[in-house]
Amino acid sequence: MTLTGLFVPLITPFDADGAVALDSLEALARRMLESGAAGLVALGTTGEPSSLTEAERQAVIDIAIRVCPEYDAKLLVGAGTPQALEGLRGRGEVDAALTVVPPFVRPGEDGAVAYLTQLAAESPVPLVIYHVPYRTGQTLSASALAQLGSLPGVIGVKYAAGLTEDAIELMADLPTHFAVLGGDDLFISPLLALGAHGGILASAHLATAQFATLIDAWRTGDIATARPLGHRLAALSKALFAEPNPTVIKAALHTQGLIPTPAVRLPLLPAGDRSLTTAVARAEAL
Repeated sequence: MTLTGLFVPLITPFDADGAVALDSLEALARRMLESGAAGLVALGTTGEPSSLTEAERQAVIDIAIRVCPEYDAKLLVGAGTPQALEGLRGRGEVDAALTVVPPFVRPGEDGAVAYLTQLAAESPVPLVIYHVPYRTGQTLSASALAQLGSLPGVIGVKYAAGLTEDAIELMADLPTHFAVLGGDDLFISPLLALGAHGGILASAHLATAQFATLIDAWRTGDIATARPLGHRLAALSKALFAEPNPTVIKAALHTQGLIPTPAVRLPLLPAGDRSLTTAVARAEAL
């Protein structure tokens, strides 16, 4: 299985009482898939999983498991520990786990590779490695990612390390059946130009069809479409990430009437009016 196309890492909407708005989440999931997404990510960092209870996390997964098969869409679930991965056993609708490079500990590259290798060997589902060094504090070189990509239990990487020499080196010599999915929204267009298979893009909540078109355009060589569209979507992504993710995205979705409130849970704070105004203007300009 090679993952391709657009994956939307779903936000978790909250209602006026602060509970997870499950009906809105399901409607949003359907909207993303109907607008061109190839799959969804449940409980990615955009979904604020660390602020959800275990029951809430399971409810989010249940909705994604119900919706994705109806659209023949792929489903990734954020799971970065042996316990979280074991919780996916028997859930055949889950195509892979999105597993972050071990954060905070900074075990060094060899330690991170050893840890992820063990997780891949024991996981009931394939892994997509989430490489986001500005959050984890741990970088992985192109050779380390290629080593992980050669494992039978690893099928891809969410590459959120910007556009670096390592990104270019990795794209030049990919392991077979190892998908590179761009995860740094601002740099998705140049990464696709280098040959990335798709993207896991929070910004696509506001422009799902356009991001799907961008991915298809680069993969089919339609540069005349891809280049100007990439510039416009980069401007949108910059606006949506002006404050901690997913605060601006939630505010914009609420403004559009797609979720009941713009609420986030601590330690996040709601986005400011200026960021919201800029993001909405960028979205309308598309």
